[in-house]
Amino acid sequence: MSVDGFAEVAGPLRREILTHCYRMVGSAADAEDAVQETFLRAWRGFDRFEGRSSMRTWLHQIATNVCLRFLEQREKRALPSGLGSASADWLSRARPAPAETRWVSPLPVDPAEAVGMRQKTRLAFVAALQHLPPRQRAALILRDVAELPADEVAAILGTSTIAVNSALLRARERISREAPDPDEMRESGPEVARYADAFERADISALAAILRDDVTLEMPPHATWFAGREAVLGFLGTHVLTEKHRFAVRSVTPTANGQPTLALYAHGEAHALQVLDLDRGGVRRIHIFLMPEMLPMFGQPVNLPPGPDLPGHDS
Repeated sequence: MSVDGFAEVAGPLRREILTHCYRMVGSAADAEDAVQETFLRAWRGFDRFEGRSSMRTWLHQIATNVCLRFLEQREKRALPSGLGSASADWLSRARPAPAETRWVSPLPVDPAEAVGMRQKTRLAFVAALQHLPPRQRAALILRDVAELPADEVAAILGTSTIAVNSALLRARERISREAPDPDEMRESGPEVARYADAFERADISALAAILRDDVTLEMPPHATWFAGREAVLGFLGTHVLTEKHRFAVRSVTPTANGQPTLALYAHGEAHALQVLDLDRGGVRRIHIFLMPEMLPMFGQPVNLPPGPDLPGHDS
């Protein structure tokens, strides 16, 4: 088959393969590298592609093998909740993780693309995947997310259908325990607006009305994390929301992993990317990535222009 038609048949699948690689490796940057390698390998071998499987299955096979090789060479990525137990000491400052810690990072997703796939791109789901052995992870993603038949998954992984089904049982059990599907979703727009307003005004009481009882707070690159409304509000009130309008909060598009996403600015300078997990009970998870370098990936400026509504602005 001529390489001239490669872009035409493979190009429309690039975003799907990128998301597949992201679930495998847990990092937007690593996923981009894996996609580049995948499409280079596919382009080089396109003239030998005989069509015995679909182009989609073929690209998933190449991408999976590329990701498995990546994972052999890299340490596992995690969120703070994957490093240890939640802290009960919200009076103390958060403890930084070791510098070599590799974090699960968010993936920019256009809201239109997020429809119908939000559950399988949630940060909590992607982080939980990183706890699975790589080949078990691949089996779960190929079968339950890409929805490839078990025999095709077995062929991709070079194993038997029985082995794939056995791996799936173990993987599904662990994922359901570590990242259960949230309760029924509700329209998040008004809730996110209320949350952003309460955060800007440092209104702990207003935040309390939006958070679930079992809400969690994670703040990479800190290892410390909190579970439960009392601990989360205690830490935020003691160390973060110490004065009104300390932060400017801006809604972000594209979103991180299809979830409500906010950019935080302190005195006009990029401070953090905040990703929320909501369901009908309220805010379930708060991820605050204290990594201002992430904001340009989500179309946000490093500095806000001066204005009368900017925290720290002298009028």
